[in-house]
Amino acid sequence: MSKTETGSRIGEDVSSIQDVTDAVEKFTSDLSAFIGDIQAELKQQKERLTMLERKSISAARPHLAAATDFDAPHQKAFDAYLRTGEDDGLRGLELEGKAMSSSVNSDGGYLVDPQTAETIKSVLNSTASIRAIANVVTVEAGSYDVLIDSSDVGAGWADETSATAETGTPNIERIAIPLHELSALPKASQRLLDDSAFDIEGWLAGRIADKFARAEAAAFINGDGVDKPTGIMTHPTVAEVSWSWGNIGYVATGADGDFNGADALVELVYALGAQYRANGSFVMNSKTAGAVRKLKDADGRFLWSDGLAAGEPARLLGYPVLIAEDMPDIASGADAIAFGDFAAGYTVAERPDLRVLRDPFSAKPHVLFYATKRIGGDVSDFAAIKFLRFALS
Repeated sequence: MSKTETGSRIGEDVSSIQDVTDAVEKFTSDLSAFIGDIQAELKQQKERLTMLERKSISAARPHLAAATDFDAPHQKAFDAYLRTGEDDGLRGLELEGKAMSSSVNSDGGYLVDPQTAETIKSVLNSTASIRAIANVVTVEAGSYDVLIDSSDVGAGWADETSATAETGTPNIERIAIPLHELSALPKASQRLLDDSAFDIEGWLAGRIADKFARAEAAAFINGDGVDKPTGIMTHPTVAEVSWSWGNIGYVATGADGDFNGADALVELVYALGAQYRANGSFVMNSKTAGAVRKLKDADGRFLWSDGLAAGEPARLLGYPVLIAEDMPDIASGADAIAFGDFAAGYTVAERPDLRVLRDPFSAKPHVLFYATKRIGGDVSDFAAIKFLRFALS
C-alpha cells in the first residue's frame, strides 16, 4: 500500500489563494445586488397596494356611536339602505339577538338599526319627561299587565283556647297597559343623502328622537288612552279624605287659583303613604316652579333649593323636582303639581325595536323616512301619586 499523497503533483494547476478570495468577493457582491433588487421590487409592490387601498376606501364619516368590528357590516348595509334603498346587504346579514334587534320585513321595507335605536333611547331618557322617574319595562307582547295588591290581609288577636275566626283575603288588581304606535316622518333630499360627508344616521336619530320625546312626554301627562298612553291627568280625582282605588287623591291649597301659604305643600307630602314618600318626587311645569320657588316658611327660609352639583335636580321640601312642561299652569281648580313615587305609580311599557321605512317616491325629490315605535303607559298604583289642586276645597 502506498502512502497518502499530501502535496501537489508536478504539472497539475492548483488555484492560488488570491483567486479564491476574488471569487468569494464577486459572489458576495452579486448576492448583495440581488438582495437590493428584491427589496426594491417589494417596496414598489407595497406602494402600489397602498395606493389602491386608499382609492378603494371611501371618506370616513363620524360614527353615531362606538361600534365594534361585528357591527361594521350591518352599519354599512343600513347606510346603503338609507342612501339608495338597496337592502341586499341587510338580507345577507346573520344578526345576533341584542338589546335592539334588527330585521327586514317580508316586503323588504322595514328594518331596525341597533346603533340608531340606542341613540334615540338615550335622548329620550334625558328629556324632561316622567319617563325619567317612572318604571320603564321592555316587552315583546302587545300589552303589559301589572298585578297590584290593593288591599290588606285581615288579622285578629286570639287566645290559646278560642277558635280562630276567618279573616279577609287580599284583592289582586290587574292593570293592562296596551302598547300604541308612535311615529315620525322626517325627510331629506336625495342630493343630501348622496353626499358621503353627511352623517345620515346622526341626522335621522336626532330628528326622530326629538319627535318621539315630545310626543311621549305629552302623552304620559295628558294622554287619553286612545291610540296613545294614558296620562296621569286623565284619571278621576277625588279629595284625599275620600280617596279610593281607581282615583288619584288631591289636596286643596285653600285659595282659588293660588297658594294660601306653604302649608298645602306640606299636607301634600304627608298625604302620600310612608312607603312611597321615601322615593317621592314633585312634578310641575316651569311657570309653576317659578311661583313655588318664591314660597318661604315661617322663619323666612325658601322652601326651594337648587341642586348642589351639575345635573342634580332642584329640591322642594327636600324632594327632587322634575320640570315637565306638559303639566297644567296654576289656575282655578287646576291640579298643577303632582307628588308621588312614580317608579311605583306609573309604568311605561315599550317594545325594544325601532322600525324605519324608506320612501323615495311620495315626496320627490325628497326621501321620507317613516319611523315607528310601540309604547304604552298608565298609572299602575293609584296610591302612589297625589295632586295639589289650586282651589278652595
